[in-house]
Amino acid sequence: MTAWDDLERALARREPVHVGADVPRAAVALVLRDGGSGEIELLFIRRAEHEKDPWSGHMGFPGGRAEPIDESLEATAVRETREETGLDLARSGARIGALDEVNALARGRPVDLVIAPFVFRLGERLDGSPSHEVVSLHWLPLERLLAPETRSTMQYQHDDTLLELPCLRIEGLVVWGLTYRMFDNLRAVLEAP
Repeated sequence: MTAWDDLERALARREPVHVGADVPRAAVALVLRDGGSGEIELLFIRRAEHEKDPWSGHMGFPGGRAEPIDESLEATAVRETREETGLDLARSGARIGALDEVNALARGRPVDLVIAPFVFRLGERLDGSPSHEVVSLHWLPLERLLAPETRSTMQYQHDDTLLELPCLRIEGLVVWGLTYRMFDNLRAVLEAP
C-alpha cells in the first residue's frame, strides 16, 4: 500500500520535465486526501458538456489556463481547483510535488498549450462540490488506480482511423488522453526504484 511518506519521497527525489516556454500555459491539480483505513484517494472531475471545449465531458483533474492574475502556474492550479470544485488548496492543502509538463492534445491534434500538473495533499477530509464547469467529482482510491486490473484500452475515432488508446477503467469511469498521461507520470514516479 502506498503511504504518504513514500509518495512525498518519490515526488521530492526528481525534478519535473519542463516543456518550451513561449506557449500559452495551463495547470492542473492532482488532489490527494486521506480516504480512511490508511487509504489515499485522488480527485477526478467529469467536465461539463460545452460545444467549444475540446475536452467536454471527459474525466480530468481540476485546472485550466493561466490568467494574468496568477502569480505562478501553481497559483493557477489552486485558483482553478477552487473555481471548479470549491476546494481551497491555499487554505486546506499543501503542495507535495509536481509532475512532468505535457503538451496538450485535443481530438488527436496538438494544441498550442502546455499543462503543468501539481500534486497537493488536503490537510482534512473535504469532499468539494462541482461548479457549473464540472458535472461530478470522484474520489478514487490510489491503490486501485495503480493496480494492473484498472489498465485497459479504448477505441477512439481519429479522422478515418480507429485508434486503440490506453486508459484506466474504474467504477464505471474511463480516464484517458491527457489525464491518463499525467496519471501515468504519477505512476512512473511512484514505481521508480
